[in-house]
Formats: sequence, structure tokens, C-alpha cells
Amino acid sequence: MTIVSDAFEEVEAKDIGDRTIILVGLMGAGKSSVGRRLATALNLPFKDADTEIEQASNLTIPEFFEIHGEAAFRDGERKVISRLLDGPRHVLATGGGAYMDQETRDLIRNKGRSVWLRADLDTLLKRCLKRNTRPLLQQGDPRQILDDLMKSRYPVYAEADIIVDSSEGPHELVVDKITRALSED
Repeated sequence: MTIVSDAFEEVEAKDIGDRTIILVGLMGAGKSSVGRRLATALNLPFKDADTEIEQASNLTIPEFFEIHGEAAFRDGERKVISRLLDGPRHVLATGGGAYMDQETRDLIRNKGRSVWLRADLDTLLKRCLKRNTRPLLQQGDPRQILDDLMKSRYPVYAEADIIVDSSEGPHELVVDKITRALSED
């Protein structure tokens, strides 16, 4: 595992190996925002697992959960991630719960490079409350929900190949940390 600090260095896609880069972490960690910027910086395609699931099912994620339940969602999510990992190299943002599934985690470990975007509670809360699009946070006190998720998920996310802190600074700083870690690893 690699944990990265602050400093700038330019890295090209050829310097980071030939595996897909998979971003994991809680909602609000910046997986999609950072992922798009990382893909641009490395001249790679960007994919968002949640978007791919919605396209494959013709349902939004909340609709899928409501109609089919979490077990069916996780099964579909695993299949979509597996399909994406069998394709050409790219940057992939996953949903917050994807990495919690052992089979999905094994797929990611075997076919890609996992990067945990770790963020503190205040950062996550600030980012998540900017938009009212997080159904899970509407089921009680958002701070307590995020804190509970951190306690249960952070030990599992810590299994990622690379850990990068995602803070309040510009996402370009996080992109730089990731590219440096990928080139050093």
C-alpha cells in the first residue's frame, strides 16, 4: 500500500502500468470529480460504475434498490465492474458500497489498481450536503450516517493498493498525488 503526501510531478499514462485504475471511497470523497480529471491527465477514458449500471438497467440507482433490493444491485454492480475491467484500460469510479463486496474487491485486486480516496468527516459532510442527491443521507442525521459508514467501511477501504487523502483543496492536487503513487508503485 502507498500513502501519498503533497508535491507536484508530471506523470504520463505509460508510466503507471497497464491496468485500469479504480477509485473507491465514501460518497463525497470525490471519486467521480477526481476520476474525470485523472482520466484527462492520463489521457485515458473515464467510466462511472453507477452510470453504467443505470444505463444497463434503465433505472436510477435509488429505483433499482427500491425495486430489486440491495443484493440484486450488488450482483449487477459486480457484473458491470467485471465487464468494465475486462475492457481497455481506463479510470473507473465505483459506488461507495462496491468495494465492500468481497467478490468485487477480488475482481478489482486481480484486474486493476485500487485507489482509496480517503476524506475526513467534515469534508465528506460538506460535499454531500451541497446537493440533495444522496438518498442514504435522507434517512437520518447525515453526520451520524457518514460517521457510521466511515467506521464500518474505512477498515475495508484500507485494503486498497493506494491511499490518497482527498481534502478541501483543488482536485488537481489529489490527481497529482494519485499519478505519483501509481508511478512509484
